[in-house]
Amino acid sequence: MIHQILESLALWIQGVISAMGYVGVAGLMAIESACIPLPSEVIMPFAGSLVPAGRFTLWGAGLAGAIGCVVGSIPAYYLGAYGGRALVLKYGRYVLLSAAHLDQADRFFARRGDVTVFVARLLPVVRTFIAFPAGVARMPMGKFVAYTFAGSLPWCLGLAWVGMKLGEHIDELKPWFHRFDAVLVVVGLIAIAWFVRKQLKSRRALS
Repeated sequence: MIHQILESLALWIQGVISAMGYVGVAGLMAIESACIPLPSEVIMPFAGSLVPAGRFTLWGAGLAGAIGCVVGSIPAYYLGAYGGRALVLKYGRYVLLSAAHLDQADRFFARRGDVTVFVARLLPVVRTFIAFPAGVARMPMGKFVAYTFAGSLPWCLGLAWVGMKLGEHIDELKPWFHRFDAVLVVVGLIAIAWFVRKQLKSRRALS
């Protein structure tokens, strides 16, 4: 079932890019950066696979993808900036979050927000959601846009380059990206479990 959904999604992505060109690449990457997990691991390699035929240039595809990342990240940033803090304050206790965690996030992004956004944009899965916490922490918009673009460009160029090299054999790449994403999901679950355990221990110590 999941495999069929992914295949249908991949076919839809390929259809959008084939019909809309660079605008389609930018639009799809904007969706991927707006906290909607549309796989850039399908979008950019397919765009790159059209380079040998002259439909795209490598740099054109990479720039279109990076611009799309910035465009899609801005609504997610503002969603975090104007709604995320209130959500955490109202419902955060149900997931072991508090105002103190927001203060910690603010201090962290003030010190290392630029590096965090840059590195996150180079990581599958994580890159899709980094704009929201950056907005919650009110990272300066200028820095956010600059480091989002700086981190997204090598990611998009790298994936497009792989697609360009594979050409018509692009489908051979899909299983490897799905395995890598699965590893990151497991790592994320471990991190969540560690966070929950730490918060529960802190609450017991205070009680």
